Amino acid sequence: MSGAVLVAVAAAIGNLLQGWDNATIAGAVLYIKREFSLESEPTIEGLIVAMSLIGATCITTCSGGISDWLGRRPMLIISSVLYCVSGLVMLWSPNVYILLLARLLDGFGVGLAVTLVPVYISETAPPEIRGLLNTLPQFTGSIGMFFSYCMVFGMSLSELPNWRLMLGVLSIPSLIYFILTIFFLPESPRWLVSKGRMSEAKKVLQRLRGREDVAGEMALLVEGLGVGGETSIEEYIIGPANEDIEDQDISDDKDQIKLYGPEEGLSWVARPVTGQSSLGIVSRHGSMASQSALGLVDPLVTLFGSVHEKVPETGSMRSALFPHFGSMFRVGGNQARNEEWDDDIVPREGEDYPSDGGGDSDDNLHSPLISRQTTSLDKDIVPTNHGSLTSLRHGSLMQSTTGEQVGSMGIGGGWQIAWQLSEKVGPDGKKEGGFKRIYLHQEGVPGSRRGSLVSLPGNEAPVDSEYVQAAALVSEPALYASELMKQHPVGPAMVHPAETAKGPSWKDIFEPGVKHALVVGIGIQILQQFSGINGVLYYTPQILEQAGVGVLLSNLGISSSSASLLISGITTLLMLPSIAVAMRLMDIAGRRSLLLSTLPVLIISLLVLVIGSVVKMGNVVHAAISTVSVVLYFCFFVMGFGPIPNILCAEIFPTRVRGLCIAICALTFWICDIIVTYSLPVLLKSVGLAGVFGMYAVVCVISWVFVFLKVPETKGMPLEVITEFFSVGAKQVAAAKNN
Repeated sequence: MSGAVLVAVAAAIGNLLQGWDNATIAGAVLYIKREFSLESEPTIEGLIVAMSLIGATCITTCSGGISDWLGRRPMLIISSVLYCVSGLVMLWSPNVYILLLARLLDGFGVGLAVTLVPVYISETAPPEIRGLLNTLPQFTGSIGMFFSYCMVFGMSLSELPNWRLMLGVLSIPSLIYFILTIFFLPESPRWLVSKGRMSEAKKVLQRLRGREDVAGEMALLVEGLGVGGETSIEEYIIGPANEDIEDQDISDDKDQIKLYGPEEGLSWVARPVTGQSSLGIVSRHGSMASQSALGLVDPLVTLFGSVHEKVPETGSMRSALFPHFGSMFRVGGNQARNEEWDDDIVPREGEDYPSDGGGDSDDNLHSPLISRQTTSLDKDIVPTNHGSLTSLRHGSLMQSTTGEQVGSMGIGGGWQIAWQLSEKVGPDGKKEGGFKRIYLHQEGVPGSRRGSLVSLPGNEAPVDSEYVQAAALVSEPALYASELMKQHPVGPAMVHPAETAKGPSWKDIFEPGVKHALVVGIGIQILQQFSGINGVLYYTPQILEQAGVGVLLSNLGISSSSASLLISGITTLLMLPSIAVAMRLMDIAGRRSLLLSTLPVLIISLLVLVIGSVVKMGNVVHAAISTVSVVLYFCFFVMGFGPIPNILCAEIFPTRVRGLCIAICALTFWICDIIVTYSLPVLLKSVGLAGVFGMYAVVCVISWVFVFLKVPETKGMPLEVITEFFSVGAKQVAAAKNN
């Protein structure tokens, strides 16, 4: 996974530049005021600092849609160019108006980086370490702030500090970022698939994953092209094909789905548990809503949580019973393996589909299709091969003629992808072929019979049982075209991804699952901004000065301006170990767990600051308590509420509208940032410091309740599976309301 890690580190430099810029302007504005005599012009002074914020807000309104159109990488390149140009203009800045223009350009670069870097990392990272890699922007941003404070502090010690040089130095790291975006960063494979550029996407995935076989993930990316759709939760019991399961809840042989093992002659079957619907297995033990804290907890939260409750110790479906489960989805040993990507059957957008010949026979259907060898309606689960679904025509599947194990249908986080052919009898009595895409995930431990997707109680099979229970998300494939079924009734037909890959559409935002995700994303962004981080940052220098840090530094001959910069640098340095801890825990404890465990510390810290402002106590005691509270607030904020909102927003939206939705969430972030920043001085005058921190504490309490009720756990799950769950969960909420 080193490829994905290096790419994430390079992309996160965009956030390092943002942190660098924020810290530099905070120090440089002290000297800008003197040169341009702005002491009597507080509006201009505030505008110099705020112009970057205004630029970021403006560019965010269109950044998502443009990134869905042009791609993630071009937008990161534009961001690096804007950073570099703004640094050079600030280095020149003959007057305050040119400086304001430079700050606006800088804001454009900041807006693009903050919005798109989390999206880019989410789309390139493996599910198992996506949380760790998406915490990198927070880490690099803090590193940028620390280095910048150190630089500005060093310059402030000179007799005539040069603010132009302070601001202009930004162009040097931004030039490095530009070189990396041009020559090192690849385009997002998910964006490439969304545009039908399959061959390029495959090469990028191979580079990111460090292996040749990326069949499973390529198939996953293709399936991610859909938005919404009818999805049901089903339960399978997987076991040897030659043994019977005596259970009235398990369907008979006519509904069994065949799986083929990695060794010659070894086969297994998946027998669906009967009576499942779009509400899944919960039908046996009551609705999911009734099991969720008096019905207040979002069913979606329970649904996601149940996936993590009974995950095998290996974190995947490779149990002791099925050591090679990831490679079980293959068909026989008689079919030749075609390892090369078949570009002849992957036309670019606007090109016609090639055909092997005329006529309507099965052998001459337009590519890409499932091969004739696997389209007999025997209800087999059908895997992909190296190139994605498009290369299945000639039966190039998961096993070579020699029986050598060659690949896996694993898509990360213990999930497997497969396809099921089914046979239905239409109203006219004719047989019709159906085609379903299945995401499989093992539940519990080998032999667990009743540990269902929602952790329902019940009996369990003996531990030495030869059966594995798996939950399944079953839906129509993204490339399945019902109109082609009418033309070629002999088997399921698939359209080319370029036909499915439509651009972002506003109507997709109103799909129930996307709307549900937007509520979570927008809600958590609003609450993060109103949780007090700006107020605590504003108050920190005052608190540390009360603690005697200012007096100590003045005794060392350091001026008050330099002392404030040094104090800010020390505060930033304290954040780095906490962010490192968060990076480690993000994929172990999970996003939701970190939020629920760190928010109470923020509440306590704010309440202590309120008490310290109201209750009279000795100066030393007050300074000590306030300092400890501020340090704890910072450390636990950057562990949870700092990085997680952006991580979640980059994970919960479908590929087709991810850029658009992330732009909506980012716009919410910037608007709330402006409101909080400019309302703080007014609130301090009206309700005082204790009142402000009291309001922030109330918001943190509301945030904890919101996270507990509405925010699901997404650790270790492929992005496409997450969006599928949101679609299912939204429908469950609607069904619960109707009932």
